[in-house]
Amino acid sequence: MAPDRALAAQARPEQEFFCFRVGGLRLGVPSENVLEVLRAGLMTPLPRSPSFLLGVTGHRGEVLPVLDLLRFLAKGEARIMPRTRIFVGISGNYVAGVVADTVLGLRRILVSDILPPPVGADAATEHLLGVVQGPTAEETINLLNFSKLLQTARQRAVAR
Repeated sequence: MAPDRALAAQARPEQEFFCFRVGGLRLGVPSENVLEVLRAGLMTPLPRSPSFLLGVTGHRGEVLPVLDLLRFLAKGEARIMPRTRIFVGISGNYVAGVVADTVLGLRRILVSDILPPPVGADAATEHLLGVVQGPTAEETINLLNFSKLLQTARQRAVAR
């Protein structure tokens, strides 16, 4: 890298996020937390599991729990449609699938453009790294703290 580009990269560091839409929300997850994207297939519901756990599906010889973020964040309920995707997310030893209505792709976001989560908003803000304002309210991206989200989901599932 040329010295002037290196200096520019240091002056304006970026982070890469996997962005997707679910319900009316545009969300982003740090790209290092995403392994791959799958078509939504058959899922086996689990009796007596939390409502945000849609069920499990087989993936590469493993059982993959699938989360409904809308239910987890108390923002509604995801609908499985023909174009629905599941991204496989990882944090430490935890791996889970997450329902996404639409995959928006990878986005490099300047760290300086990431605003802190709104103070005093709903309980979902505890799982946010920050917010990136778009030109319109519909284009705002909420950046998830995926590690914390998986940890909380696991704690809620075990506590039942």
